[in-house]
Amino acid sequence: MGIQKERTLLEDLIKKAGGCAVIDGGFATQLEKHGATINDPLWSALCLIKDPDLIKRVHLEYLEAGADILVTSSYQATLPGFLSRGLSAEEGELLLKKSVTLAVEAPSIGSYGAYLADGSEYSGCYGPDVNLEKLKDFHRRRLQVLVKAGPDLLAFETIPNKLEAQACVELLEEENINIPSWICFSSVDGENAPSGESFQQCLEAINKSDRVKAVGINCAPPHFIESLICKLKELTEKLIAVYPNSGEVWDGRAKRWLPSTCFDDDKFELFATRWHDLGASLIGGCCRTTPSTIQAISKVLKNPEQS
Repeated sequence: MGIQKERTLLEDLIKKAGGCAVIDGGFATQLEKHGATINDPLWSALCLIKDPDLIKRVHLEYLEAGADILVTSSYQATLPGFLSRGLSAEEGELLLKKSVTLAVEAPSIGSYGAYLADGSEYSGCYGPDVNLEKLKDFHRRRLQVLVKAGPDLLAFETIPNKLEAQACVELLEEENINIPSWICFSSVDGENAPSGESFQQCLEAINKSDRVKAVGINCAPPHFIESLICKLKELTEKLIAVYPNSGEVWDGRAKRWLPSTCFDDDKFELFATRWHDLGASLIGGCCRTTPSTIQAISKVLKNPEQS
Protein backbone atom coordinates (compact mmCIF):
# COMPACT_ATOMS: atom_id res chain seq x y z
CA MET A 1 0.00 0.00 0.00
CA GLY A 2 2.81 2.39 0.91
CA ILE A 3 4.71 1.67 -2.29
CA GLN A 4 1.65 2.33 -4.44
CA LYS A 5 1.09 5.63 -2.65
CA GLU A 6 4.67 6.72 -3.28
CA ARG A 7 4.42 5.83 -6.95
CA THR A 8 1.48 8.17 -7.19
CA LEU A 9 3.49 10.88 -5.42
CA LEU A 10 6.20 10.85 -8.08
CA GLU A 11 3.74 10.60 -10.94
CA ASP A 12 1.72 13.45 -9.45
CA LEU A 13 4.84 15.60 -9.35
CA ILE A 14 5.42 14.96 -13.05
CA LYS A 15 1.77 15.61 -13.86
CA LYS A 16 1.71 18.89 -11.93
CA ALA A 17 4.86 19.95 -13.76
CA GLY A 18 3.04 19.55 -17.07
CA GLY A 19 4.18 16.05 -17.98
CA CYS A 20 7.89 16.48 -17.38
CA ALA A 21 9.51 17.48 -14.09
CA VAL A 22 12.65 19.62 -14.24
CA ILE A 23 15.66 18.52 -12.17
CA ASP A 24 18.17 21.14 -11.06
CA GLY A 25 21.66 21.55 -12.58
CA GLY A 26 25.32 21.44 -11.65
CA PHE A 27 25.60 22.05 -7.92
CA ALA A 28 29.36 22.18 -7.52
CA THR A 29 29.58 24.34 -10.65
CA GLN A 30 27.37 26.97 -9.05
CA LEU A 31 29.14 26.80 -5.70
CA GLU A 32 32.42 27.53 -7.49
CA LYS A 33 30.84 30.47 -9.31
CA HIS A 34 30.11 31.94 -5.89
CA GLY A 35 33.74 31.51 -4.86
CA ALA A 36 33.64 28.19 -3.02
CA THR A 37 36.79 26.07 -3.16
CA ILE A 38 35.77 22.42 -3.43
CA ASN A 39 38.82 20.67 -4.88
CA ASP A 40 38.52 18.12 -2.12
CA PRO A 41 37.49 14.45 -1.74
CA LEU A 42 34.23 15.69 -0.18
CA TRP A 43 33.61 17.94 -3.21
CA SER A 44 30.41 20.01 -2.80
CA ALA A 45 29.74 18.33 0.55
CA LEU A 46 32.64 20.38 1.91
CA CYS A 47 30.25 23.34 1.97
CA LEU A 48 28.03 21.46 4.42
CA ILE A 49 30.88 22.01 6.87
CA LYS A 50 32.14 25.41 5.77
CA ASP A 51 29.22 27.34 4.29
CA PRO A 52 25.73 25.79 4.52
CA ASP A 53 24.15 29.17 3.75
CA LEU A 54 25.77 29.08 0.31
CA ILE A 55 24.19 25.66 -0.31
CA LYS A 56 20.79 27.12 0.51
CA ARG A 57 21.46 30.06 -1.82
CA VAL A 58 22.26 27.73 -4.73
CA HIS A 59 19.14 25.66 -4.08
CA LEU A 60 17.07 28.86 -4.21
CA GLU A 61 18.73 29.90 -7.47
CA TYR A 62 17.67 26.63 -9.07
CA LEU A 63 14.13 26.96 -7.72
CA GLU A 64 13.93 30.45 -9.21
CA ALA A 65 15.20 29.05 -12.52
CA GLY A 66 12.24 26.65 -12.65
CA ALA A 67 13.51 23.42 -11.10
CA ASP A 68 10.84 21.11 -9.70
CA ILE A 69 13.35 18.78 -8.03
CA LEU A 70 16.38 19.82 -5.98
CA VAL A 71 19.13 17.22 -5.65
CA THR A 72 20.97 17.65 -2.37
CA SER A 73 24.66 18.29 -1.77
CA SER A 74 25.19 14.76 -0.44
CA TYR A 75 26.68 13.17 -3.59
CA GLN A 76 30.14 12.77 -2.05
CA ALA A 77 28.93 13.21 1.53
CA THR A 78 29.76 9.84 3.06
CA LEU A 79 30.33 8.86 6.66
CA PRO A 80 33.82 7.44 5.90
CA GLY A 81 34.60 10.69 4.10
CA PHE A 82 33.56 12.80 7.08
CA LEU A 83 35.46 10.53 9.49
CA SER A 84 38.60 10.98 7.42
CA ARG A 85 38.28 14.75 8.05
CA GLY A 86 38.35 14.21 11.80
CA LEU A 87 34.60 14.47 12.38
CA SER A 88 32.79 12.03 14.63
CA ALA A 89 30.19 9.60 13.28
CA GLU A 90 27.48 11.69 14.99
CA GLU A 91 28.76 14.91 13.39
CA GLY A 92 28.84 13.20 9.99
CA GLU A 93 25.25 12.01 10.36
CA LEU A 94 24.12 15.51 11.33
CA LEU A 95 25.74 16.89 8.18
CA LEU A 96 23.97 14.29 6.04
CA LYS A 97 20.65 15.30 7.60
CA LYS A 98 21.49 18.96 7.02
CA SER A 99 22.00 18.28 3.30
CA VAL A 100 18.34 17.21 3.14
CA THR A 101 16.87 19.92 5.36
CA LEU A 102 18.57 22.58 3.23
CA ALA A 103 16.66 21.28 0.19
CA VAL A 104 14.00 18.75 1.31
CA GLU A 105 13.72 17.14 -2.09
CA ALA A 106 15.97 14.39 -3.45
CA PRO A 107 19.14 13.38 -1.58
CA SER A 108 22.00 12.56 -3.93
CA ILE A 109 23.41 9.14 -3.14
CA GLY A 110 26.64 9.00 -5.06
CA SER A 111 28.36 5.79 -6.08
CA TYR A 112 31.18 4.07 -4.20
CA GLY A 113 33.51 5.52 -6.84
CA ALA A 114 32.42 9.04 -5.86
CA TYR A 115 33.61 8.35 -2.31
CA LEU A 116 36.94 7.01 -3.62
CA ALA A 117 37.31 10.32 -5.52
CA ASP A 118 39.56 8.65 -8.08
CA GLY A 119 37.27 8.83 -11.09
CA SER A 120 36.23 5.18 -10.82
CA GLU A 121 32.54 6.11 -11.09
CA TYR A 122 33.42 6.67 -14.76
CA SER A 123 35.06 3.27 -15.19
CA GLY A 124 33.15 0.97 -12.84
CA CYS A 125 36.46 -0.66 -11.88
CA TYR A 126 36.35 -1.04 -8.10
CA GLY A 127 38.85 -3.89 -7.91
CA PRO A 128 38.54 -7.53 -6.83
CA ASP A 129 37.97 -6.74 -3.14
CA VAL A 130 34.67 -4.91 -3.71
CA ASN A 131 31.71 -7.29 -3.69
CA LEU A 132 27.95 -6.94 -3.30
CA GLU A 133 27.98 -7.04 0.50
CA LYS A 134 30.75 -4.45 0.75
CA LEU A 135 28.78 -2.06 -1.46
CA LYS A 136 25.62 -2.55 0.59
CA ASP A 137 27.55 -1.97 3.81
CA PHE A 138 29.05 1.19 2.32
CA HIS A 139 25.66 2.66 1.39
CA ARG A 140 23.52 1.36 4.26
CA ARG A 141 24.07 3.83 7.10
CA ARG A 142 24.09 6.85 4.80
CA LEU A 143 20.79 5.70 3.31
CA GLN A 144 19.28 5.22 6.79
CA VAL A 145 20.33 8.72 7.88
CA LEU A 146 19.07 10.37 4.69
CA VAL A 147 15.71 8.58 4.90
CA LYS A 148 15.22 9.72 8.51
CA ALA A 149 15.75 13.32 7.37
CA GLY A 150 12.47 13.08 5.44
CA PRO A 151 13.24 13.60 1.74
CA ASP A 152 10.63 13.40 -1.00
CA LEU A 153 12.77 11.25 -3.31
CA LEU A 154 16.03 9.30 -3.29
CA ALA A 155 18.48 9.73 -6.18
CA PHE A 156 21.18 7.09 -6.67
CA GLU A 157 23.51 8.79 -9.14
CA THR A 158 26.40 8.05 -11.50
CA ILE A 159 26.18 4.31 -10.91
CA PRO A 160 28.86 2.69 -13.08
CA ASN A 161 28.10 -1.03 -13.05
CA LYS A 162 25.57 -3.80 -12.56
CA LEU A 163 26.93 -4.79 -9.14
CA GLU A 164 26.32 -1.42 -7.52
CA ALA A 165 22.86 -1.13 -9.10
CA GLN A 166 22.02 -4.51 -7.59
CA ALA A 167 23.38 -3.37 -4.22
CA CYS A 168 21.13 -0.29 -4.29
CA VAL A 169 18.07 -2.36 -5.18
CA GLU A 170 18.72 -4.96 -2.48
CA LEU A 171 19.38 -2.25 0.09
CA LEU A 172 16.05 -0.53 -0.64
CA GLU A 173 14.34 -3.89 -0.07
CA GLU A 174 16.29 -4.84 3.06
CA GLU A 175 15.66 -1.43 4.65
CA ASN A 176 12.00 -1.44 3.52
CA ILE A 177 12.32 2.00 1.94
CA ASN A 178 9.01 3.34 0.61
CA ILE A 179 10.33 6.72 -0.55
CA PRO A 180 10.33 6.72 -4.38
CA SER A 181 13.81 6.25 -5.78
CA TRP A 182 15.61 6.54 -9.07
CA ILE A 183 18.86 4.94 -10.15
CA CYS A 184 20.89 6.73 -12.80
CA PHE A 185 23.95 5.46 -14.61
CA SER A 186 26.71 7.31 -16.37
CA SER A 187 28.08 6.30 -19.78
CA VAL A 188 31.40 7.02 -21.42
CA ASP A 189 30.69 5.47 -24.83
CA GLY A 190 26.99 6.24 -25.34
CA GLU A 191 26.19 2.53 -25.50
CA ASN A 192 26.97 0.86 -22.19
CA ALA A 193 27.60 1.52 -18.52
CA PRO A 194 31.16 2.69 -17.72
CA SER A 195 32.05 -0.87 -16.68
CA GLY A 196 31.36 -2.03 -20.24
CA GLU A 197 28.29 -3.97 -19.10
CA SER A 198 25.17 -3.50 -21.20
CA PHE A 199 22.24 -1.57 -19.81
CA GLN A 200 20.17 -4.70 -20.27
CA GLN A 201 22.45 -6.38 -17.72
CA CYS A 202 22.42 -3.36 -15.41
CA LEU A 203 18.63 -3.10 -15.40
CA GLU A 204 17.95 -6.76 -14.55
CA ALA A 205 17.64 -6.18 -10.80
CA ILE A 206 16.07 -2.74 -11.18
CA ASN A 207 13.22 -3.97 -13.37
CA LYS A 208 12.25 -6.49 -10.68
CA SER A 209 12.00 -3.79 -8.00
CA ASP A 210 8.78 -1.96 -7.14
CA ARG A 211 10.76 0.49 -5.03
CA VAL A 212 12.75 2.00 -7.90
CA LYS A 213 10.36 4.26 -9.80
CA ALA A 214 12.70 5.68 -12.44
CA VAL A 215 15.95 4.87 -14.19
CA GLY A 216 18.15 7.06 -16.30
CA ILE A 217 21.41 8.69 -17.20
CA ASN A 218 23.30 11.45 -15.44
CA CYS A 219 26.68 13.11 -15.92
CA ALA A 220 27.09 11.72 -19.44
CA PRO A 221 27.67 13.94 -22.50
CA PRO A 222 24.39 15.40 -23.79
CA HIS A 223 24.94 14.10 -27.32
CA PHE A 224 24.58 10.54 -25.95
CA ILE A 225 21.16 11.16 -24.44
CA GLU A 226 18.83 10.65 -27.41
CA SER A 227 20.09 7.17 -28.24
CA LEU A 228 20.27 6.21 -24.57
CA ILE A 229 16.64 7.21 -23.96
CA CYS A 230 15.64 5.02 -26.92
CA LYS A 231 17.68 2.15 -25.48
CA LEU A 232 16.14 2.53 -22.01
CA LYS A 233 12.63 2.68 -23.46
CA GLU A 234 13.24 -0.75 -24.98
CA LEU A 235 14.57 -2.18 -21.73
CA THR A 236 12.23 -0.86 -19.03
CA GLU A 237 8.72 0.35 -18.28
CA LYS A 238 9.92 2.65 -15.51
CA LEU A 239 10.00 6.43 -15.75
CA ILE A 240 13.11 7.79 -17.43
CA ALA A 241 15.31 10.55 -15.97
CA VAL A 242 18.09 12.29 -17.88
CA TYR A 243 20.37 15.01 -16.61
CA PRO A 244 23.59 15.14 -18.61
CA ASN A 245 26.62 17.29 -18.03
CA SER A 246 27.61 20.08 -20.42
CA GLY A 247 29.64 17.74 -22.60
CA GLU A 248 32.96 18.69 -21.06
CA VAL A 249 35.12 15.77 -19.95
CA TRP A 250 36.24 15.31 -16.35
CA ASP A 251 39.71 13.92 -15.71
CA GLY A 252 39.15 12.12 -12.41
CA ARG A 253 42.84 11.67 -11.68
CA ALA A 254 43.99 15.18 -12.60
CA LYS A 255 40.83 16.60 -10.97
CA ARG A 256 40.08 19.01 -13.80
CA TRP A 257 37.76 19.55 -16.74
CA LEU A 258 39.32 18.97 -20.14
CA PRO A 259 38.62 21.32 -23.07
CA SER A 260 35.93 19.74 -25.25
CA THR A 261 32.82 20.50 -27.26
CA CYS A 262 29.92 21.32 -24.99
CA PHE A 263 26.24 22.23 -25.13
CA ASP A 264 25.27 25.83 -24.42
CA ASP A 265 21.90 26.78 -22.96
CA ASP A 266 20.30 27.16 -26.40
CA LYS A 267 21.21 23.58 -27.26
CA PHE A 268 19.82 22.30 -23.97
CA GLU A 269 16.59 24.16 -24.75
CA LEU A 270 16.42 22.54 -28.18
CA PHE A 271 17.28 19.03 -27.07
CA ALA A 272 15.14 18.99 -23.90
CA THR A 273 12.06 18.91 -26.11
CA ARG A 274 13.45 15.98 -28.09
CA TRP A 275 14.35 14.09 -24.93
CA HIS A 276 10.85 14.57 -23.58
CA ASP A 277 9.27 13.52 -26.88
CA LEU A 278 11.37 10.36 -26.86
CA GLY A 279 10.08 9.42 -23.41
CA ALA A 280 12.01 11.18 -20.65
CA SER A 281 9.76 12.58 -17.92
CA LEU A 282 12.48 13.91 -15.60
CA ILE A 283 15.00 16.24 -17.26
CA GLY A 284 17.74 18.49 -15.92
CA GLY A 285 21.48 19.06 -15.91
CA CYS A 286 24.54 17.76 -14.12
CA CYS A 287 28.14 19.00 -13.96
CA ARG A 288 28.96 22.34 -15.59
CA THR A 289 25.32 23.24 -16.15
CA THR A 290 23.92 26.30 -14.35
CA PRO A 291 20.63 27.95 -13.32
CA SER A 292 20.49 29.56 -16.77
CA THR A 293 20.61 26.06 -18.30
CA ILE A 294 17.74 24.95 -16.10
CA GLN A 295 15.82 28.12 -16.92
CA ALA A 296 16.16 27.30 -20.63
CA ILE A 297 14.98 23.71 -20.07
CA SER A 298 12.10 24.81 -17.85
CA LYS A 299 10.98 27.45 -20.37
CA VAL A 300 10.73 25.06 -23.28
CA LEU A 301 9.08 22.25 -21.29
CA LYS A 302 6.61 24.33 -19.30
CA ASN A 303 5.93 27.21 -21.70
CA PRO A 304 6.55 25.79 -25.20
CA GLU A 305 4.47 28.51 -26.84
CA GLN A 306 6.98 31.12 -25.59
CA SER A 307 9.99 29.29 -27.02
